[in-house]
Amino acid sequence: MAAAAQLAAGCSPMHLLGPKQRLLSTVRIEGVRQLEKEQLDALLRQRPNRRFPVPQLAIYNLGYTFYHPERLQAKLDTTQHEYAARIAAAGTDSVAVGKLLQKRERRIQRLQRKLDKGNAIMRIGEPPVIYDSTLTALTTEQMGIYLRSKGFFRSRVAYTDNPPEPLGYFSRLFGKADTAKLADPAKPRSRRVTVEYNVHEGPRFLVKQLRYDIPDSAVARIVRGDTTQQLLHVGQPYDEALIGQERARLETLLKNHGYYDFQARYITLEADTSYAPTTVRLLVQVANPPDAAQHQVYRVRRVSFVADAGVNRFGLQRDTVRRNGIDYLAYNHRFSTRILDRKLLVRPGDRYSLTNTIQTQRQLAALDVFRYTSINYQKPPVADSLRGILDATVSTTPQKRAQYSSELGGTYVATLPGPFGNFRVRVRNVFGGAEVLDLGLRAGLEGQFPLTGNVNSKPDQPQLTTQLGANVNLILPQFLVPWRTNRYFTNYSPRTRLTASATYVGRPEYKRTNLEASYDYIWERNAFHQFIFTPLDVSLVFTNNFDPGFRTTLEKLPNGAALLRSFQSVLVPSINATSLYNDNDFTQTRDARYLRLFAEVGAPGRSLYTKNGASTNHQIGGVEVYDFIRLSADYRRYHKLTAHQFLVWRLNGGLATALSPTTVRNTVTHTETVSYVIPYDRYVFAGGGSSVRAWFPRRLGTGSYVPRDTLGKPTDAETFEQPGEVLLEGSVEYRFPLYDLINGAVFTDFGNVWTLQGSAGRAGSDFRLNRFYREFAVGSGLGLRFDFTFLIVRLDFAAKVYNPVVAQGSKFVLPNASVFNLNKRTGSDANPVRLNIGIGYPF
Repeated sequence: MAAAAQLAAGCSPMHLLGPKQRLLSTVRIEGVRQLEKEQLDALLRQRPNRRFPVPQLAIYNLGYTFYHPERLQAKLDTTQHEYAARIAAAGTDSVAVGKLLQKRERRIQRLQRKLDKGNAIMRIGEPPVIYDSTLTALTTEQMGIYLRSKGFFRSRVAYTDNPPEPLGYFSRLFGKADTAKLADPAKPRSRRVTVEYNVHEGPRFLVKQLRYDIPDSAVARIVRGDTTQQLLHVGQPYDEALIGQERARLETLLKNHGYYDFQARYITLEADTSYAPTTVRLLVQVANPPDAAQHQVYRVRRVSFVADAGVNRFGLQRDTVRRNGIDYLAYNHRFSTRILDRKLLVRPGDRYSLTNTIQTQRQLAALDVFRYTSINYQKPPVADSLRGILDATVSTTPQKRAQYSSELGGTYVATLPGPFGNFRVRVRNVFGGAEVLDLGLRAGLEGQFPLTGNVNSKPDQPQLTTQLGANVNLILPQFLVPWRTNRYFTNYSPRTRLTASATYVGRPEYKRTNLEASYDYIWERNAFHQFIFTPLDVSLVFTNNFDPGFRTTLEKLPNGAALLRSFQSVLVPSINATSLYNDNDFTQTRDARYLRLFAEVGAPGRSLYTKNGASTNHQIGGVEVYDFIRLSADYRRYHKLTAHQFLVWRLNGGLATALSPTTVRNTVTHTETVSYVIPYDRYVFAGGGSSVRAWFPRRLGTGSYVPRDTLGKPTDAETFEQPGEVLLEGSVEYRFPLYDLINGAVFTDFGNVWTLQGSAGRAGSDFRLNRFYREFAVGSGLGLRFDFTFLIVRLDFAAKVYNPVVAQGSKFVLPNASVFNLNKRTGSDANPVRLNIGIGYPF
């Protein structure tokens, strides 16, 4: 018993506390009824040690058992003396002395960090939170201020600390762990503290009356003429945060109407709570400048555009070109003034506008030909005739005309090393109209085991496959249309993108070439919402040297030989459109929303330009042409729980189907069938690092169809891809910090794909309203994210929870989970933990 008590005392973190110190164990906020408790929780000055996903204090306590500060201090002193002697011995050799100084600094910093913050285990955890009553009192005061700012003028906040708490099991048994031998028996024996904030909100005051006092009649007309956008209304709760937003809105409103000198300090809001019980009268006052009877409206007199700011050529003056009343200055006019003119919303003769100023900067930055852009306004020398006049100067610094990047590397696959290389070049202002041209070349060799044997190879002899590719991408800063657009679309940042690419893959079984070209119009409604309309998207796929043995293998696959269609020669012309809304940032640290809508129509009116031997035979020069329609919607919601904790969920759906039937020929049975088929890459797929992560990429589905081998026994469905026509999937993920740049995640994914029309021998693969919800595959797991700011490396470990393609009664497969399938299970009920490695977040 004594040994158990000693063990309990050793495991307790109380030995980390100093005399008279107490550990903050729990914080509770009680009495909140009308506000969200999270708003008050954000005001806490002290929080107990985190216990999820692992107890941070326990980790710190474990590391403390290996922490010896006296040894670290002795090692630090020894290091300093050692390097002092080595630096003295180096004498006047400045190179040697410099290297020694750098090494000494690195070692001293490393030792000092261990001495100050503990060893690596301690830094993973958290030091004990020592209770500070002054911080509790400060939190109480700030809660009261916050409640009054939200209209709770009669609120009260009080706190209690150190209420009696039940001691731990060993404490109750032995009376030693987590206890303090205090002389005063009236004091609690526990050295843990629970702080409870008791909030009495009282009634919330509502805005009963809203009046304006604006002596400047011109300003008053503008303010009263924009009431549809005002944030304050009669009947709403009093809220100082909303009042601050209204002041900022009014400032922006007036600046957009020419009031260049207007500032928010001229706007005051007075609140009178004596009008009636639990009501507030708001008076919005817009004062005049202290030295004037009214606010001054400013107009832009002249605009100058300096296209090469920061460039100096002594003895030379910039050449000036005038277009539409704007002076363009440059030593060498590299950029088309016609294009620049369309990006300028700051125009001579117009009133000053803050929004136009910001939008002009954004438009010029979006060209990607300028490194720096600024707009400055100057007032002419004071004179009555020049009052209300501004001269604007737009200054830009060009980017480098050409930028190159290259990458060399290698792979080791199938016991063969394979080199690869990528080369990219970006050329700006190619034709003088601020165009951006991207060129890319890639080549590589990669070892592969042949999928089937042929006259030149055997299945067990690896060979190097060849991969070649090239792409060209030209972006024009305007809509390329056969009519004059002038500056009508300027606010939408219009662009035209021309893209072409070619890819060649040479394997023992086939040689495949893919040619693609697209013509896109891109514009933005605002900084978060983008549209893409593609009136022409053409891809041509053709395969030669197709191994007959490989063809036979594909024909016999239980997924209906859909994969075979990805190797046949096919022409896919289409029209598509995308709407993308995303108000998050790159590192996904906002409370945000994401919505992507996509629609595509393939080969519209194909009967007009295909050779029809029959009503279902559509070819051009022996190349198949499929018509289809494809729709998808992807919605994501990011809930910011704390500064570094997020709850994220996603719903994704897709539909792909043919518009008319097509004749399909089976080369094994030499039979022809008429069916609704689409190009292979237009099908929908599920599974993988950005989908349901417990399944291999594109291997989940279809429906509840149970694949069987040649003997009729259930087999593993993940041995081949599962193309579908209907996709429904979703994910829920909780993200939290772990240590330094390492973040963690707990997630659950669900989803599946189905076909629209069932086929013989594939029962359960088609979509049916009366059972689809029972055919969702479910997977869960844990993730690690290494956040390097500029790059996020993701590791996700996922296991299947519910597998719809397993025989009835065995679909719950979580008990079969095994790390890398160490339990040696085979078949569809095997459940190895999948490792997904990716760049960036999954969604």
